[in-house]
Order: sequence, then C-alpha cells, then structure tokens
Amino acid sequence: MPMLKDLSREQLEARLRELQAEYGAACAKGLKLDMSRGKPGPEQLDLTMDMLTCVDVRSGCRMADGADVRNYGLLDGIPEAKKLFADILEMAPENVIVGGNSSLNLMFDYIAQAYSRGVCGGEPWCRQGRVKFLCPAPGYDRHFGVTEYFGIELLTVDMTPDGPDMEQVERLAAEPLVKGIWCVPKYSNPDGYTYSDETVRRLAAMKTAPDFRIMWDNAYCLHHLTDTPDMLLNIYDELKKHGNEDRVVMFCSTSKISFPGAGVAAMAASPANIVDIKKRMSSQTIGYDKINMLRHVRFFQDLDGIKAHMRLHEAVLRPKFAVVLDTLERRLAGRGIASWHKPNGGYFVSVNVMDGCAKETVRLLREAGVVMTGAGATYPYGHDPRDANIRVAPTYPPLGELQMAMELFCVCAELACIKKLLEA
Repeated sequence: MPMLKDLSREQLEARLRELQAEYGAACAKGLKLDMSRGKPGPEQLDLTMDMLTCVDVRSGCRMADGADVRNYGLLDGIPEAKKLFADILEMAPENVIVGGNSSLNLMFDYIAQAYSRGVCGGEPWCRQGRVKFLCPAPGYDRHFGVTEYFGIELLTVDMTPDGPDMEQVERLAAEPLVKGIWCVPKYSNPDGYTYSDETVRRLAAMKTAPDFRIMWDNAYCLHHLTDTPDMLLNIYDELKKHGNEDRVVMFCSTSKISFPGAGVAAMAASPANIVDIKKRMSSQTIGYDKINMLRHVRFFQDLDGIKAHMRLHEAVLRPKFAVVLDTLERRLAGRGIASWHKPNGGYFVSVNVMDGCAKETVRLLREAGVVMTGAGATYPYGHDPRDANIRVAPTYPPLGELQMAMELFCVCAELACIKKLLEA
C-alpha cells in the first residue's frame, strides 16, 4: 500500500471508511484485553512451580554452612544468593546485597537515602537546592516516578540505538545539581536497545558531581529472544579505570525469571557504597526473606541453571514477539504510519506512530476493549512532546488474543493518522 501522505483527500476518506468498518466489527466482539504492563504470562509462571517445593520439611531450611534461614540475621543476604547474583551482575559477592522481591523497592530506598541523608558522607540532596535527574526517554515510567516522588526535577535525555544521547548526558551531568541518571542498559524499556561500548565508556569517564549516581537497572540482562544475544560492557570495570567506581549502583531481580509475586532482587556497588547502604539497612530491617533466597538457589543452582531456565522462557516469548512484529510489518510498514525497532531481548516493542497520534491510538484501543500503557507514560511527567510513542507489551496475552489485539492496534494507529491528515 502507498504512503498515507501520498494519498488524495478522497483516497484518505475512502480508506477511513474501510477502517471504521473494521474497527466497528472489532468493537462488537466485546474484547477485554490488558496489555498495559510487561508481565509474564501464565505459561511462563508455570515453568517455575517446582521451586515451591525446594524448601520443605524433607529438604530442610539450612544453608550449605548449616545456618538456619528461618531465623534472624544475614542483613545482606545468604552467601549462596550473593554468589548467584554476583555472577549475574559480573561483580564480586562481597559487593552484592540481596533484598526482597522488588528491585524497584531497592531503588526507591537508595534514592530516599541519597535525598535525605546523602551518599558516602556527602551532603543530603535535599539540602543542596533543586536537584535534578537525567531520564533517557522513552524509558521506564516507574523509574521516573521514584525521583518525581521526592520532588527531584526530571530532565529528559533522548534515547538512541546506542543508549542515551551522550552529548546531552555529558553536558547536563557536568552541572553540580544533576545527581544521577536512570539506565536500563540491556534491552532497554521500551525500545529494546543495548548500550554500546562507547556509551558505557563515556558514562564511566564523564565529569559529574561527586555524589552523582548511575542507577543501572539491568532488569533484562538474561531475557534474550535470539541465539545471538546482545553483549553489554561491564560498567564497573570501566569506572574503576577512572577512579569513579562509586558512581554506579546496579540492580536486577528474578521477577520475570521466577515469579513477580515472589522473586528475589539484588543490588551491587563499590565497597564504599555497600558500607553506606548497609548502615541504612541496619535501621530498616534485620534481613530480607532468606527462605525465598534459599528456594531460588536450590531451584536454579547457579548461573548456568538460570540460563537454561531462560531458554524455556524464550521459547514461550519468541512466537509472541513474532506476532507483534509480523503484524506491524504486514499492515503498517513503508506507509509513514509508524516505525519500530526489532529487539533482541527484553519485554517490549516500542512503536512510534505519526506525531500527534499516540493518545488517539491508545484511546481508540481502549474503547474497543484493549488496554495499553498510557500514551506519554514512557516520558518524564507523562508528557511525550511528540505524542508518538506507544509501548507494546506482548508477554501476557495468549497468542490468539495477542493476534487480535495487534490487528486492532494497526487499525487504530492508521485511523488516528488518517484523521490527523484530514484535519491538517
């Protein structure tokens, strides 16, 4: 089909009528589909059910060294779990803290500590004036929500296929009141980009305030969708080359590996940061859920066990991503309606429709019974200046429902774009 912009008004109006008929037929089906969040589908959750029997009366509740996980202690996590997450994050176990089921909770606590008490003996951010944070966008809305909660000013940085636009980052990070940057460095949310080696090196070498922190949320580091996964340079190693190892705090979790409702999260950082974090934690908790940590260690055993498990996830998710990408290609490619990136991993497909059409596309979908992530959610303060980006989350719906949802998505996107052109 031709580019929309090349069609005459009469051709646009004729195509509009065709799409309105198709949209009306979809509305009549009474669809109730939720694609608003990237969460595992039931078949993925079923892959880990045997974990629930890994700690019981027969197997016992003692670690390899004999310590009883039912009791108090081990503020920073059981040694076996620290080793497992150290291997995931390519860090030393002594640089790892294992927490509860939410990495977002660990991030919130860290920002709260920095804002109210400072980091590594520095002045609390709240006493330094109107501090700011860099937010690569499109990005993860819950990241932005954490810093916004504390009244920190959010500065948008453009995302590129290599990661955040480093010209913008380097210029802004040099300002003393800019205190950090949110990063999803591998298979980014929502674009699916992986930071290039050059981007990682520039983040490590750039000039910043001493208390600037890179919030390195490596949530999708093991979530591959191809046999040739993206590679990510170890930022901690790069930071050490410049004496900047305190600059990064890493995060990950098993939320999308085991269970979102009962996963395990971890953070990793320099020795100075770890000491600082544990001081705060000692006033907050005596220790996180060690029984759940032990359950995960017994089920996965080691990093190779997790990788094998993730191949099972990949087998479930590949067909779903294929449905999304194939439908977009078949119905929208080469017509000036939308553009997208084919990710090699992660949980999302990021679609950019014609400027000024994202909100209308999402509205049309919602009225037809398909709930998407709100238009603008992938930008700070929920404001996409182009009104173009829509995050597609293919993981939860069954294949049949996903196919219906994507057919309707394409209808709604084209409808919104034609209406925009006819209004011009």
